[in-house]
Amino acid sequence: MTNNRLRELFEKKSSGVLSVYFTAGFPDLNDTLEIAILLEQAGADLIEIGIPFSDSLVDGPTIQHANQIALNNGMSLELLFSQLKDLREKVSIPVVLMGCINPIVQFGIEAFCQQCHRAGVDSVIIPDLPPEEYQENYRHLFDQYSISNNFLITSRTPLDRIKYIDSISAGFIYVVSSDSTTGNHLQIDNDRLEYFKSIKMLGLTNPLMVGFGITDRLSFEAATQHASGGIIGSAFIKALEGDTGTLDQRIKNFVSPIAECREA
Repeated sequence: MTNNRLRELFEKKSSGVLSVYFTAGFPDLNDTLEIAILLEQAGADLIEIGIPFSDSLVDGPTIQHANQIALNNGMSLELLFSQLKDLREKVSIPVVLMGCINPIVQFGIEAFCQQCHRAGVDSVIIPDLPPEEYQENYRHLFDQYSISNNFLITSRTPLDRIKYIDSISAGFIYVVSSDSTTGNHLQIDNDRLEYFKSIKMLGLTNPLMVGFGITDRLSFEAATQHASGGIIGSAFIKALEGDTGTLDQRIKNFVSPIAECREA
C-alpha cells in the first residue's frame, strides 16, 4: 500500500524529484527535525533520514563517519521517533527512513512500523532486507501500518528479479548508479546512461530514483535523464559538517541550486 504523500508526489512530478538523505543525530543530536524542516524550505521533494548503525554494508566513509558521530551523540531509534513526534506539524513532504535491518529487528518490526505510522513516516529503505524475506515475513505488518518499502537494484540485478521487486514494491525503486558504496562521485558515461535507459524501458510500475554518487546539479541532471529523480546523500552530509555559515545557510546553499535547476 503506497502512502498518499509518496503517491501524490510521483503523480504530481514525473521527473526532477529531488530526494536528500541525512543521518539522524548528525551533526548534533537534536538537529533531526530542524534539518528536515530546512530541507523542505530549500526545495527538496523527498527526505530520507538515515538510522545510524555501526556496521552498515552499503555506506561509504562519509556516511559511516556520520553514523559514528550520531551514535556517539546518543542517537537511537527510540530517540529518533521521539524527535519525529511533531514531524507532520512541521513538514509536509514525504519522509523515508533508511537503515539496516538489525536495529529494526532489535526494536521490533511491528513496533517500528507502528512508530513510523504515528510519526507520519511514509516509507522505508532497508538495503539488507531480502525482498523474499520481506514478502514472506514482514509485508503484512508494513501494509497494516501503511508503510511502503523501497528496494535497491543495480546493474547486476537480473531482469526477473527486477520485475519481482517491482511487483512487491509500493513506493519507488532505488536504482544504484554504481556497484561501489555510497560517496563516490558519479561518472556519467555512455554505459551508465544506457543502464539507466534500459531500466526505464522496462516500463516498471514504480517510479525510479537514482542514487549513489550524485553530488551536485550536473550529476543530478545527468542521473535523472531516465528516472523520476535522484537521491543525494554523502555530498549533503559533507555540507552539513561544513564550517561556514549557519545550519540554515549550509542547507540552503547546497540544496537550492539543485532544486532550482529543475525549473531552468
